[in-house]
Order: sequence, then structure tokens, then C-alpha cells
Amino acid sequence: MSYYYFIITDKLSKNITRCGKLLKHYINQCMKMTTNLLFQYDYVKMSSTRGQSAWFTKYRKSSETKRNAFFSLFTKSPDPYDDFSKWIVGVVDGDGTFYFNKTKKSYWTFCFKISQSKYNMRMLNYIKSMLQVGTINTSEVNIAEYRIRNIDHIIKYILPIFDKYLLLTKKEFSYNQFREAILIYKDISLSHSNKDYLITNIKNKIMPTNYVSSVWKNTHNLTLPIVNTIMSKQWLIGFTEAEGSFYLVKKDCKRIIQMFEITQKHDKIVLEAIAKILSMKVYNKKTYYTCISTSKENIQGIIQYFSNTIKGVKSLEFKLWSRSFTKRLSYSQLEDLQIKINKIRNKHKDINSLVY
Repeated sequence: MSYYYFIITDKLSKNITRCGKLLKHYINQCMKMTTNLLFQYDYVKMSSTRGQSAWFTKYRKSSETKRNAFFSLFTKSPDPYDDFSKWIVGVVDGDGTFYFNKTKKSYWTFCFKISQSKYNMRMLNYIKSMLQVGTINTSEVNIAEYRIRNIDHIIKYILPIFDKYLLLTKKEFSYNQFREAILIYKDISLSHSNKDYLITNIKNKIMPTNYVSSVWKNTHNLTLPIVNTIMSKQWLIGFTEAEGSFYLVKKDCKRIIQMFEITQKHDKIVLEAIAKILSMKVYNKKTYYTCISTSKENIQGIIQYFSNTIKGVKSLEFKLWSRSFTKRLSYSQLEDLQIKINKIRNKHKDINSLVY
């Protein structure tokens, strides 16, 4: 009896020991989990009081998060949305379109559109985040487009911007047609046939060859003070994002220089105004006008003007370009930067595949 008793007792004690170890292990695990949870809670609580908590941000309204992210680009301004409005007018003067057309079913459609290369989707996403309406579509020919087709959205979000800040290029003519037509379309006091007649007449209007935006009508002698009352810095930043180019150019086998250029087929007066602000010169080419600067003094001023302002992917192009001026780089290093800038500008390359 005593023999078997000791055997059973020994086995029980061993099992109890094993159970005790397991119990101790699980208790330790639970304590670690509890500690981690408490730590995470304290972290979230402390972070959220600063308004920077990742957890808190994740569960905020998505529209508020996106809007604040875009506002951060204009944090130095007392009115970020007003700055955005001036900026987007510049972008649209470069790459925007106001379009309306009659369908086969005799209905009129309206579209506000900004086109960019796919590599500059970043800028289109910013615009959509700010306006909170519209869609972004891509095509097989490397083009991305931000569009608003909803008529109510166009009237509510787009017209107020372009009514307050006028377009500076010939695009003003297209906007005026677009605005007049869309308001007629929404006029409930008009019959369908009257709307169709009036909008068709607007559509058939032809822009005069010598058309100039109304903002320039009374500016017979452009001076810098006059230009500054018409062309805001925000507009010029937006226009540069659409039309400007930051180059590195080989002058000879021993020298590479910086060049900034903006070209336009029409609207020479716009380039003349830009030239006043940035101390550049305007040249007449066979089929277009161009505003170019290569002098060191002007390049330094241009770098200061655009520093920390560009919103789209062109900011990377500008960063590399300005670095080539501010750093003492060898010829081979400048060649490397030139290649990188050209890759960024190459619309058929994937911007995300580049390493800088």
C-alpha cells in the first residue's frame, strides 16, 4: 500500500508542478498583454491630446483628415482655402478645361477637368482631397484627369472660385461660356427648348483671335506694382506646376547650367507679367512665346521664390534642380542630376520606381 501510495503521490506532485508552471506562464502572458494595452492606451491618450495620434486620425472622418492634410500645405496663410483657390486658378490656366456638349439624346453635359501626366497624380489627389468631389481617371496614353461632371457640384464648388479669382489667360473665354451655359441649364424658369436654343448659341460663339483676359484690359504699360495687383504668388506657383520647367543644360563639355522656362502658344502678356516678377526675358519663337532665365542672379531669385511652395511631383524636380545650384557639385554629379530630372520629366517613366 505504502509503495503504491508513494508512486501515486509522486505522479500527482509532478502533474501539479507542471500545472503550476503552465499557470504561472499564462499569468505572465496575461500581465504582459495587460501592460501593453495600458501602455498603448496611455500613448493614444497622450498623442490624441496633441492632435497627432495615428489611432485618432485613423478613425476621424476621412473628409476632415484629407482636408486638413491639404491645408497643411498652406499653414503659413491665415486663409488656406483662399490660397488654394488662387493656386488652382493658376493650375487651370495651364492645364484645365471647361467643357460642355450636347449628347445624341439632346441632353447637355458639363465637365470641369484638369489633366496631368500619370506621374503627377499627387497633385490631382491634392485637388480632389480639397474639393471633396469629383473623380480621377487614367488612360492608356499616360494621362490622368481630375473631373467633375455633377452639375450641382460644379455650381457649388467650382464657379465661386473662378468668379472670385479670374483666369489670366484666354481660358477665361471658355469659362465665361461654360458658366453662362450651365446656369441657363439649371434655370427652372426656362423651357427645355429655350435652354437648348440659348446654350447652342453660346456653344457656337468663336473666341476672337486677339482675345485677352479681362484682367489685362486696362494695363497698357505693365509695371511690377500693376502686375502684383493682378498675378498672385499662389497663381504663379499653380501655373508653374502646370507649365514651368526646371532644366539642367550642357553648355559645353565642361559646363552645365541651370535654366528655368515657361512657354505659351498664346497669352504673351501673361509671360511678360511673369517676367516682371521673376526678372526674366520673353522671347518670340516661330509658333510660341517663351520666358527663360539662365543667369546665376536670376536663378538664385527663382529658387528663393519657389522654395517650399510647389505641391505636386514637380517639387521633386525643383528640389534636384535647386540643389544643383546651391551645392558645389562636380560635372559628373551635375550629369547625374540632369539624368534624374529628365527621368522625372519623362512621362512614360514610373515616378515611384526612381531612387533619389
